[in-house]
Amino acid sequence: MDDILKAVEKEYLKEREEFSPGDIVRVHERVSEGSKERIQIFEGIVLKRSGAGTREMVTVRKVSSGIGVEKTYPVHSPKIEAIELVRSHRTRQAKPYFLRRLRRIR
Repeated sequence: MDDILKAVEKEYLKEREEFSPGDIVRVHERVSEGSKERIQIFEGIVLKRSGAGTREMVTVRKVSSGIGVEKTYPVHSPKIEAIELVRSHRTRQAKPYFLRRLRRIR
């Protein structure tokens, strides 16, 4: 059964740049407003990656006007144009949630 699922999922997987928790990325998301579409960029630090295959998710956090904002994106969604690696950081934890307690991320 797993082989059948992997074969079906394979055609929906997208080539994405390699990134890991702790890295700073820009997520280019396609947003539709009425009949118009535009690309909205969300830049922040990767807190976690979870799931596998087409169900893989990434959580990105940024501080906007002193308030922390977190968004969770499906990595292989057709609404995501690109995930661009801005800066790579080495972390000791797979899910650096301690970054939520810090005032400034950069």
